[in-house]
Amino acid sequence: MADYRFVTRWHLAAPIETVYGALSEPPAWPHWWPGLVAVELLATGDGEGRGRRYRYLWRSALGYRLRFEVNVTRVEQPRLIEALASGDLEGIGRWELEGSATGTRVTHLWRVRTTPPWMNLSAPLTRPFFAWSHHRLMRRGALGLARHLAAPLVGPVEMSG
Repeated sequence: MADYRFVTRWHLAAPIETVYGALSEPPAWPHWWPGLVAVELLATGDGEGRGRRYRYLWRSALGYRLRFEVNVTRVEQPRLIEALASGDLEGIGRWELEGSATGTRVTHLWRVRTTPPWMNLSAPLTRPFFAWSHHRLMRRGALGLARHLAAPLVGPVEMSG
């Protein structure tokens, strides 16, 4: 399996509660996040969101599709959502939010392995393309969320991995 670790940072001119509210409702993401085809709620979890399960279908900029489920394992409203992914991608995802004088800083950690054989076999050659595709999806997500919240981005979208 090929391992990936991506860190993305967004800074939105919106209150932390507003940003958290949008990020804590994945079934609404396809309305504002280009590249996300569908999100299906599979389990509601507890009142805080722990135990929620979702099925995602993403379409990459390179044309391939990724299907995976996410199980929310940790929630600290309005500062943290952490989940385990399984399916075409396996690993951990985490949204961390921090209020600032100009809005909300968002850090997304995505530490996953690919499971489709074609992705793993081609990883030595295609890793840079997969990283580019991930970064493009995350940039489009930042811009889409900014439009959705009518809250501009403060500074550039920062990405590593």
